Amino acid sequence: MEFHDDELHRFEAEGAAPLPHAEAEGRVDHDGASIWYASYGSGAPVILLHGGLGNGGNWGYQVPALIDAGHQVIVIDSRGHGRSTCDEQPYSYELMASDVLAVMDRLKIEKAAIAGWSDGACIGMVLGRTHPERVSGVFFFACNMDPSGTKEFVATPIIERCFSRHTKDYAALSATPDKFDAFVEAVGLMQRTEPNYTIADLAVIDVPVAIVQSEHDEFIKREHADYLVRHIPRAKLILLPGVSHFAPLQRPAQFNAALFGFLATIPT
Repeated sequence: MEFHDDELHRFEAEGAAPLPHAEAEGRVDHDGASIWYASYGSGAPVILLHGGLGNGGNWGYQVPALIDAGHQVIVIDSRGHGRSTCDEQPYSYELMASDVLAVMDRLKIEKAAIAGWSDGACIGMVLGRTHPERVSGVFFFACNMDPSGTKEFVATPIIERCFSRHTKDYAALSATPDKFDAFVEAVGLMQRTEPNYTIADLAVIDVPVAIVQSEHDEFIKREHADYLVRHIPRAKLILLPGVSHFAPLQRPAQFNAALFGFLATIPT
């Protein structure tokens, strides 16, 4: 029977599946931060970028599947998240995109597909616009590219369970485990004020893009996904029925099938 965790009870209690043993794991010192990364497998590279307040371990159901499909998989903890540190600079998607490039340079990866979830999706889209020569495609799951794309926040039990897990993971992984509240506030400020891409900005994105929208996303408007598809020249829409903002955890096989379908369409 296919694994489901629709209400995130298992994620709250245990987290995602553990990441496998990494072929390479380390840190890159970049622009005031120490960025943690791990690399698995071999083949066409795919970089997984997690959502806000999370960490690379949230991709535990995706990494083994991608390895089995013949990919090199790179997981990164965004600055200030998980095992990565930060300095006093404000968080920005552009800054975190530059961290990803620093990891790619360390691993000597010239070009990779980017699969991003929420904040990670925005980081991936920034890279697709600013460094298309380094990006073979962007799998853009559950995010907005301007503030009008977000719904009014409504706390739900699923969101609260996810936040509970993030709280535990931050305490366990972070170099500053007592600063979670300040971390949440700083990331929240970025999320409320960025990104601010205009139609003109979207029009110059010249890499393959999948705009991936869940049926029950708690944060992102469906019409915003449609808007992005209209204005990004090489974008296509993928709809995920029955899941929400947390689809990679809720129904991994469904999410992975959509990701593999996209990866099969882009040049390696």
